[in-house]
Amino acid sequence: MRITVAGLGVSGISAARALAGLGAVVTVVDGGDSGTHRERAAELAEEGISVRLGDAETLPEGTGLVVTSPGWKPDSPLFAAAAEAGVDVVGDVEIAWRLRGENAAPWLAITGTNGKTTTTQMLASILRAAGLRTAAVGNIGTPIVDVVLGEETYGDLDVLAVELSSYQLHWAPSLRAHSAAVLNLAPDHLDWHGSMEAYAADKGRIYEGNTVACVYNVADPATEDLVREADVEEGCRAIGFTLGSPGPSQLGVVDGILVDRAFVANRQKNAQELAEVADVNPPAPHNIANALAAAALARAFGVEPKAVRDGLRAFRPDAHRIAHVADVEGVAYVDDSKATNTHAAEASLAAYEPIVWIAGGLAKGASFDELVQRSAKRLRGVVLIGAERHLIAEALARHAPEVPVVDVERTDTGAMSEAVRAAAGLAKPGDTVLLAPACASMDMFTNYNKRGEAFAEAVRGLAAERA
Repeated sequence: MRITVAGLGVSGISAARALAGLGAVVTVVDGGDSGTHRERAAELAEEGISVRLGDAETLPEGTGLVVTSPGWKPDSPLFAAAAEAGVDVVGDVEIAWRLRGENAAPWLAITGTNGKTTTTQMLASILRAAGLRTAAVGNIGTPIVDVVLGEETYGDLDVLAVELSSYQLHWAPSLRAHSAAVLNLAPDHLDWHGSMEAYAADKGRIYEGNTVACVYNVADPATEDLVREADVEEGCRAIGFTLGSPGPSQLGVVDGILVDRAFVANRQKNAQELAEVADVNPPAPHNIANALAAAALARAFGVEPKAVRDGLRAFRPDAHRIAHVADVEGVAYVDDSKATNTHAAEASLAAYEPIVWIAGGLAKGASFDELVQRSAKRLRGVVLIGAERHLIAEALARHAPEVPVVDVERTDTGAMSEAVRAAAGLAKPGDTVLLAPACASMDMFTNYNKRGEAFAEAVRGLAAERA
């Protein structure tokens, strides 16, 4: 088959190599033509894979299938040309699903606006604690095609913990997971999907054909609505998770204990202790919700309660996710640079009080009114950075005019040091200075990791000065 791969990024290269290795005639197309693009193209050319740079719109002649990288928008001209030619467009996740082979490891799948990576890693940690051979794959960084076609590893795995973005789900019509979870839904990537309804529908694809459990967030009714709309296998159950006391067929929290009333005998009356809230690192409310979702998927796969506890204790979060950097003169400094949208920032702000909030960057079309309204009572002060900080300033003026605001006008990387010093000036002992920008970072930094590193470096500098 002649297959066109759209995109010369990590997933595109992975798919191209996998398909070429199976005997397909592969052409990779990409609109870029930089030095990096040419280097990658040269590497693929040595493997017999054609690459066309500078033209991402024309469908190569004879194409029988288009495999797209996740970020390509559905209205891309290349896909319009494919539709006109009667050629299907799928993503790398769809290819992995089709190629997984007989007796392949089941998939436990996770999506949501926020918390996907943390929950997937928690799930993998729990599965390993149960003695299962597993891998955390997908949107988490390891291309799933590489894992599925890596016979030396995939054939030895018992189960996969799979993080899936809305982009990936859009292009994966055949996916049928063992069990799946939608953690939450909030407006995000609407420029790609076109509407909140389309975004939610793509997230909901993760439930299609589930065989054992559809895990939803009791506090987010939209996730339960997606379960109701899903076409699942006979006997598949709806399993909720809640930070409150759980009802039957739910996991929740009672007196500081994570408990299961879903995968127990006589769930109308009985509950099973899984772990303590203190076993969750860090024990912020939204992270406890992540742990409950991971536990629900693990329990759906038959994991024993002890493994849930041991897995959560062993889990260590990635950098820049509500990470405590240091205490300086009685003030805690916390890096949540990964909070790149309002939903994530609100969850982060809910974990502390009082707070000096460092926020701002690229807003991605977001509105900050609801975030400020819900978080105003927690704010000791706010320090604003980045290109679109004025949007947050306007929301603060409308809904929290009494909160002191420092506007950092610098947009070079040194601005973070100024922001940390300004925050230290507003904070009192017992407060938390929280970097939870609610915005993307690319106006000032390469990515959110670099932004978080700049924050941590500035905090360490402050600590050294005041030691």
